[in-house]
Amino acid sequence: MISFDRLMQITQRFQFLEAKMAEGGGDIAALGREYSELRPVVEQIAAYQRLLDDISEAEAMLDDPEMKALAEEELPALRAQLPEAEAALQLTLLPKDAADARPAMIEIRPGTGGDEAALFAGDLLRMYQRYSEAQGWKFNIIEHQETELGGIKEVIAHVQGAGVFARLKFESGVHRVQRVPETESGGRIHTSAATVAVLPEAEDVDIRIDNNDLRIDTMRSSGAGGQHVNTTDSAVRITHIPSGIVVTSSEKSQHRNREIAMQVLKTRLYDLERNRVDSARSADRKAQVGSGDRSERIRTYNFPQGRMTDHRINLTLYSLDKVMQGDLDEVINALIADHQATLLAEME
Repeated sequence: MISFDRLMQITQRFQFLEAKMAEGGGDIAALGREYSELRPVVEQIAAYQRLLDDISEAEAMLDDPEMKALAEEELPALRAQLPEAEAALQLTLLPKDAADARPAMIEIRPGTGGDEAALFAGDLLRMYQRYSEAQGWKFNIIEHQETELGGIKEVIAHVQGAGVFARLKFESGVHRVQRVPETESGGRIHTSAATVAVLPEAEDVDIRIDNNDLRIDTMRSSGAGGQHVNTTDSAVRITHIPSGIVVTSSEKSQHRNREIAMQVLKTRLYDLERNRVDSARSADRKAQVGSGDRSERIRTYNFPQGRMTDHRINLTLYSLDKVMQGDLDEVINALIADHQATLLAEME
């Protein structure tokens, strides 16, 4: 049952924000963010209220002999709209993750499977790159370490755009692949795994880092050899002593490396703090990300059968080629819908 007191409070808060912004007082940026978040909720409340008013007017018309026939004709159609309107309103009232609108860091590492796991990690990277391009997001690789066969030892990417974390946060976990590796001459199917962690980007106000808690080392970046080898000490490694977190960046500019490494460090510390505050989320993320072992999978990509299965929601798609090309909307939408259903059940 929807609380009308709560709907009134939300509407009044929205009207207050609107008046405050018109006056030009207070923190305009903060007011604007809250106003933008509440606007679709208030619009849904207004639509719901209009439907209730229409039903009330039609019911009142039943007492008027001249209008009764018209009311009897309109009422079934109006009442039929009510469940859908209530469901739509409930969705807008669900608790919001404050980080949903933020950019994100995607970290991908090979797990079980050696060279094949590293190659699959590269496939996942390209999958997320293509998905980001389709969404109109900016996808920037800020740390990239390759194996000799062209696979990935580790990659960190920064993704910017509308609703990035909201769309990508359910990608965190162990991704398992079943296929015949290019290095396999006998045609046998191998099983490998790679881990994906999607972290909301930290803002300066989220994390304050004491410089005394940092150890910063500069290292010689590894190059491609020959005339392209980087002979300057430009790579930066930052160790956060209290947490033990170590981040590196190996761009050509030492100054830029320090900026990148600090941003990655803040993001990881922010994620730790989110996990600490929300113990349920912490347990969920630990179960998802794990160690990269095959038994801790959230999703399987089976190339011989052309299927992708997300084990959390028992969804199987026989369109693996499209998925690997970045066509992820169907599975991401299903994961979001499942999450919303869980939140609705908790509210009820």
